[in-house]
Amino acid sequence: MIRVDRLVKKYENFTALNSISFSIGRGSFFGLLGPNGAGKTTFVRILSSLTMPTSGEISIEGRKINRNNSETKRRIGIVSQHITLERELSVYKNLELQARLFGIDKKERHEKIMGELEFADLVDKKEEQIKNLSGGMKRKLMIVKAMIHKPSVLVMDEPTVGLDVASRRKIWDYLKKLHMAGTTIILTTHYIEEAEHLCDRVALLNRGNVVALDTVPALIQKVGLFALDRFDEEEDKTITYFFNDRDLAVEEAKKHTGDVKIRNTNLEDAFVQLTSERVVG
Repeated sequence: MIRVDRLVKKYENFTALNSISFSIGRGSFFGLLGPNGAGKTTFVRILSSLTMPTSGEISIEGRKINRNNSETKRRIGIVSQHITLERELSVYKNLELQARLFGIDKKERHEKIMGELEFADLVDKKEEQIKNLSGGMKRKLMIVKAMIHKPSVLVMDEPTVGLDVASRRKIWDYLKKLHMAGTTIILTTHYIEEAEHLCDRVALLNRGNVVALDTVPALIQKVGLFALDRFDEEEDKTITYFFNDRDLAVEEAKKHTGDVKIRNTNLEDAFVQLTSERVVG
């Protein structure tokens, strides 16, 4: 459905995206995981036609994305990192404005707005002013706003950044509901747990390069299913070994004294091993 072909974005002093290529199937929940500065937001800006690539292209169902292709733009709903809601207006009025921008007929407008509010469990907030909503509610409403014209693809740039755990999980539940309803979702995040919990495929993005792309279990298997952590007193740090066989991990543990722990490998381990860096905010 979506094809990214040798996409490059260069600025004066650095390369934000370095010839990245991948495809995203219809109905996927696709994650771009990486630290700040990895190129995630640049990718979203190109996908939403806010900036043009230096070279390469993104296409949806064979149609190249550019600023003049309004038909392709209508297939995408964009949720930016920043809250773009009118603070003094109500929830309903904000959605009405968005519906008008997309030329939704007045007769259909109310039905579409109420339908999206009901799907998001926000009907009771429809008359509430934006300035009175919690951060989590605003983030959720940003997604509702992006879905008002029924796009087939929802693209979100760090949609839960700055939220507490409870609010983040409410957003996750809503996103899973949208995905189950058939929406193709592209998520950028630097939260390991978020990508691990939501995405069926994840691209590890680091310094503008896709260093690995696969399902979460397959990415983990690349480094080993089991991890052995031991604290090295001489180096004053924890050293981790990886194994696909737990028995081998147990045998290795017997060779060491002190603090030794065997655990299941996770996506953070995979990212660190495949990029030699940790994901930090």
